[in-house]
Amino acid sequence: MLRFFFRNKKSDSDLKLISFLVKKLGYRPKNLELFHKALTHKSYSNLRDDIQSNERLEYLGDTVIDLIVAHFLFEKFPDRDEGYLTKLKSKIVNRNMLSQIGAELELAEHIRYKTGRSIRVATIEGNAFEALIGAIYLDSDFDTTKKIFNNYIIRNYVDLNQVLEQEIDFKSALLIWGQKNKLAITYKILQDAAKENDYQYISQVVINEKEWGMGKGQSKKEAEQQASRETLTLLGVQ
Repeated sequence: MLRFFFRNKKSDSDLKLISFLVKKLGYRPKNLELFHKALTHKSYSNLRDDIQSNERLEYLGDTVIDLIVAHFLFEKFPDRDEGYLTKLKSKIVNRNMLSQIGAELELAEHIRYKTGRSIRVATIEGNAFEALIGAIYLDSDFDTTKKIFNNYIIRNYVDLNQVLEQEIDFKSALLIWGQKNKLAITYKILQDAAKENDYQYISQVVINEKEWGMGKGQSKKEAEQQASRETLTLLGVQ
């Protein structure tokens, strides 16, 4: 019985992590190791053979978040078309928003990473937040994860009214990025609007003569916006 007690005794870091999850997300973990992994940056795991980074959980969490937010918006705005919902979703799940949520959760206090290196804390907080959602999903199920995300994240950290007021201009964002990086960005129309293709234009972004994202719309402007959006995603800028 004494051996069992010591084997299951929680360390200070365990208790700190449990307290954080319960307080911030209303969740009591079953497999605590999953959550330690979710908060382990590769700069830390690379130092030891027995520790894995949060990159796989980050990948999973990214997909889970995308589905949760898509479902939330689908129910919240039943009369809006897929273009509007896609645009709105991109404002909520973009890199800046996830990093902001990670910062407001004060994830940096719980992430294991090697200090003294050129690591952007905001970036690792956003990545760790995705990994944390991935860990909750594996430790419970989709419905539980969705409930936690809606009740604790969207309600407390996403100002939906502010998001609705924002106007995303993907083309301008891409051109600004190109100017900063001294890259030539142009657009070419691959397909003009015609009856046989439902009057849709198809546009493609070209960066330094290399083809990147494509987009379509009922105007050249809309097609270029969508092509810019896909390019920003491919570049990892948003």
